[in-house]
Amino acid sequence: MKNIRNFSIIAHIDHGKSTLADRFLEITGLTNDRTKRAQFLDKMDIERERGITIKAQTVRLPYKKDGQDYILNLIDTPGHVDFSYEVSRSLKACEGVLLVVDATQGVEAQTLANLYMAVENNLAIIPVINKIDLPNSDPEKVKGEIVEVTGCSPDEIIQVSAKTGQGMDEIFNRIIDVIPPPKGSPDNELKALIFDSWFDAYRGGVALIRIFEGSIEKGQKLYLMHHGKTYEALEIGYFSPEAIETTKLGVGEVGYLVAGIKNIRDIKIGDTVTDFKRKTPHALPGFKELKPMVFSSIFPVDSNKYEDLCEAIEKLSINDSSFTYEKETSTALGFGFRVGYLGILHMEIVRERLEREYNLDLIITAPAVIYRVILLNGKIMEIDNPAKLPDIQHIAKIEEPIYKVTIHTPAEFVGVILKLCEERRGAQQAMNYLSSNRVIIEYHLPMNEIIMEFYDKLKTISRGYATMDYEFLEFKEDKLVKLDIMINGNPVDALSAIVHKDKAYYKGRELTKRMREVIPRQMFEVIIQSKIGSKVISRDTVKPFRKNVTAKCYGGDISRKRKLLEKQKEGKKRMKNIGNVEIPQEAFLEILKID
Repeated sequence: MKNIRNFSIIAHIDHGKSTLADRFLEITGLTNDRTKRAQFLDKMDIERERGITIKAQTVRLPYKKDGQDYILNLIDTPGHVDFSYEVSRSLKACEGVLLVVDATQGVEAQTLANLYMAVENNLAIIPVINKIDLPNSDPEKVKGEIVEVTGCSPDEIIQVSAKTGQGMDEIFNRIIDVIPPPKGSPDNELKALIFDSWFDAYRGGVALIRIFEGSIEKGQKLYLMHHGKTYEALEIGYFSPEAIETTKLGVGEVGYLVAGIKNIRDIKIGDTVTDFKRKTPHALPGFKELKPMVFSSIFPVDSNKYEDLCEAIEKLSINDSSFTYEKETSTALGFGFRVGYLGILHMEIVRERLEREYNLDLIITAPAVIYRVILLNGKIMEIDNPAKLPDIQHIAKIEEPIYKVTIHTPAEFVGVILKLCEERRGAQQAMNYLSSNRVIIEYHLPMNEIIMEFYDKLKTISRGYATMDYEFLEFKEDKLVKLDIMINGNPVDALSAIVHKDKAYYKGRELTKRMREVIPRQMFEVIIQSKIGSKVISRDTVKPFRKNVTAKCYGGDISRKRKLLEKQKEGKKRMKNIGNVEIPQEAFLEILKID
């Protein structure tokens, strides 16, 4: 056990975490020229294309130092804020972390967020500056920023290039010297942490585990403490980098467990595995149920593909237990699903996987957040769909989720970023200078304002330099109203939204204007209205096609022409009463583009 080291790499997106992991595999001889590929631990196409890690992966690295054989367990974690709970569980499985910072970019938002998480878990921190081989790198400036945020001495910071392999031996030596070996006793009751899971078509649910006390043997009867179910260890092993089966995993080791679990939702991330006959009295701390924060509705473009969508969502949920779904019917879009996600990036990933892996064309409604509604009778409701909001006369108040947003930016963009946050109903909390040119801005912002293109806008106004991180703070009351869109008097439930009262008129006007541009002309007049409660706040009209019925009248009395026009008017009115307006998919995408 004294020769085991469990560590993780924390870094902002695109700071070279996956490249560093590739170099580790190469140096320890686990990959060679024939088997190696870029981003080796990223298994999904989306991860490789976007340069992000979505699923945690583990790899056992064998390393020899001073004649001693060491086992280094690398736990590769997601970097994005949407997966912060998974990151916290992965860090719980470690004794130390490599804090990787890009020599050209400096300390950024998610680096800092994950660093604070590591500090909370009392992990040993090894600061590393990566990409020192690039011509525009500035290691000395970045070194100052790292000293500022970690309080370490400049001599402790390792300068490396994961691409060329420069400085890699120093990292390995520092991991062995600085990160403590795991604690625990093989004689105690079994206590193992599940920090990630996925579904295998042949073996069922596969859980990644870290043993804190005792040991697991093949064939052992196990008990999942939070789930309260009993399973048998059918297969145990570790990744190096491919799966290697073993008969026993001891205290301090990291590996995988296959126990014939048919439903992935039975494996809860953060759950404690113990021995069925000799249960541990206390579960490992920090477990919580994953709660979706962003919701949207998904419908097939072709209603005949609904069965295909049912099958696709079911299969995807087997691999990704962190999103929720329930069946939904919309008068405008037919049958579909209401889906809950961990955040905006998670929503994009789910949509992209459904479209790519299952060959579907989908309509996705505007993202919404959970609102807490307090009724006059004292009852509290949590609403994730604007269509479910009760009538205004029954509501005492509506509360929306407020998030703490931390933005890292070069000093020259501070003005425009403050303006953006103020426009989005933000309340400034702090502004600190990390160095003469790096600023950390902290705001409290409603989640509803963050999900509507906030990140894209932030990147645009800062020319891509600003980065952000956010975490849930509280529910807070505000002047919120339900905005309904009506077409010829019929509400389009898929376009309902809960908005701030001060922005409702602008949003309603913009929406009706854009809807008029995308709804094709009919043989009858199409009236588009936006309203709050019973009050119409804006209206637009799509003019009908009109035949020139008076073309055949040459001269004669005006009453002949009037009679023909009246007859045409009656026909149009009758048509409007029985006609259906075809709303194209673009109409539902337009709502996403309104700032």
